[in-house]
Amino acid sequence: MVTTKKSSIVGKVIIYALLILLAFTMLVPFVWMLSASLKLNKDVFAFPMKWIPETFHWENYKTIWTKIPMATFVLNTFKLTIIVTFLQVLTSSFAAYAFSKLRFKGRNILFLGYIGTIAVPWQAYMVPQFMMMREFHLNNTHLAIICLQAFSAFGVFLMKQFYEGIPDELCEAARIDGLSEYGIYRRVMLPLSLPAISTLVIFTFVTTWNDFLGPLIYLNSTDLKTIQLGLRMFITQYSSDYNLIMAASVVSLIPVLIVFLALQKYFVQGVASSGLKG
Repeated sequence: MVTTKKSSIVGKVIIYALLILLAFTMLVPFVWMLSASLKLNKDVFAFPMKWIPETFHWENYKTIWTKIPMATFVLNTFKLTIIVTFLQVLTSSFAAYAFSKLRFKGRNILFLGYIGTIAVPWQAYMVPQFMMMREFHLNNTHLAIICLQAFSAFGVFLMKQFYEGIPDELCEAARIDGLSEYGIYRRVMLPLSLPAISTLVIFTFVTTWNDFLGPLIYLNSTDLKTIQLGLRMFITQYSSDYNLIMAASVVSLIPVLIVFLALQKYFVQGVASSGLKG
């Protein structure tokens, strides 16, 4: 018994050591990026490398806002990300409620057909989408990206898995009390689905904020471009200023980090609870 207990402790120590080493390995590039953003350009690749600069050059973060219209890119990205995230949460949760709690003819076939679109890569229908947006005269507008990303099969699947863990008796009791299906969705399902919604918010926010190919295809005007296109523009124009490039990269990561840290508790709960079935 004592030997078994010692073996268990040793095994846990080894596992935790490996996890710490793996986490450290993944964090090294981000630490280097932050360190490089606070150095002079000539010191970025100096050898031996100094992880902590002797002098912190915070002016790098001020310079990047004057080199390119960084504020415009950030505002455009916030606009698209917030709108798309809101629409995906709304449409996904609403459709998931119908698929999980309502009974109608062809429900399972419709759900499988919709979820099956997850297996189709975007590159397969990228050109038809572009032609459709061109026919609607939505090219070079934010509305094109909003329309194409307002619905998510993955979001419906995630929310449906969570809703199926909520007892049907709650919905039946709400119907007896006189609530409509819209009232049940708003007053019963949404308050109980905060972990799943937080998970979907994180996935959607990160995906939309980091999207490069979509804005590259549909946005041509500089005043409409997002921060990812702005970073490419910055790298193209100032390819030798690595300290400024790293500073711009750090700025682009801050909103994603804030959202994840704010919702991480619910994120873990949402992933765990949404994976109970299916």
